[in-house]
Amino acid sequence: MTIKKRRHFLMLSTLLGGLAVSITSQAADAPKADLVNRKELRVCSDPADLPFSNEKGEGFENKIAEIVADELKLPLVYTWYPKSMGFIRRTLFAKKCDLVIGWGQGDELVLNTNHFFRSVSALIYKPGSDLEGVDSLSDPRLKDKRIGVIGGAPPSDYVNKYGLMGKAKPYRLIVDRRYESPGEEMVKDIRSGEIDVGVDWGPIAAYWAKQGGEPLKVVPLLKEQGRVKLHYRITMGVRQGDDAWKRRINEIIAKRQGDIDKVLLDYGVPLLVDNDTSMEMITKPRPNGGVAPPEEAKPAGAAPRASVPLPESALGAR
Repeated sequence: MTIKKRRHFLMLSTLLGGLAVSITSQAADAPKADLVNRKELRVCSDPADLPFSNEKGEGFENKIAEIVADELKLPLVYTWYPKSMGFIRRTLFAKKCDLVIGWGQGDELVLNTNHFFRSVSALIYKPGSDLEGVDSLSDPRLKDKRIGVIGGAPPSDYVNKYGLMGKAKPYRLIVDRRYESPGEEMVKDIRSGEIDVGVDWGPIAAYWAKQGGEPLKVVPLLKEQGRVKLHYRITMGVRQGDDAWKRRINEIIAKRQGDIDKVLLDYGVPLLVDNDTSMEMITKPRPNGGVAPPEEAKPAGAAPRASVPLPESALGAR
């Protein structure tokens, strides 16, 4: 190539490069397309994931979706997909729906709304047993007991820390709940005597402890202190870029918080106050609001769902 041709090539490359930068910059500055369906509330949900949701509308997320739909004055429709791997990709990302009701704060896979509740892991055991009064995994009375734990979930860190793993029975974290229900299996094993005590995410523990016989004791783990926390804020999730939709959902959460609290308390969900430094529990619905609070910053140390790992049912699946 001659010097003259090289100069022409360089000039053309520079021109095209500048054009590409200009186009990219304009695309970034252009408003994003609003992909939210405004004629119906399209919710992404699991068809068999009680106490959260099912196709019969029996879960507390179903009831909360109804509150959102009522406030929007829109019909509620679902896109069903199990909260296993691929859930967000095949629902929200595929634009088949616009809202996930329950998602852990801090997971950047979705755009998190403000949280609508904060809960904690809990112990489950038979009332009147020799474990009566146990409220911490550090209690010496657990030393010779067989404990059920969700493998890889945050409480397993404490089960290991206190030397309880040797006799522990693990249950799988990520499953297709149409075919397998770890929380339900854990409670059945407590009732049968297969295990003495279980530890699970509070909303799951509280629900299944009431199924299949006399209600079991559910004790929120409010005293555990360590590098892994057992309490988490739960938000709703929308697509990245759907900022106006997020703000609308935040307004609804604020306006109907008391109604949401009532649903959660009716399902026995252990509710904690919003202050992350306090483990005080909420025992009655808070007043409904009307104005959304300022956008929440992600709390320091908030980790994505897949990296903690956080309770799978509480935080969804990719």
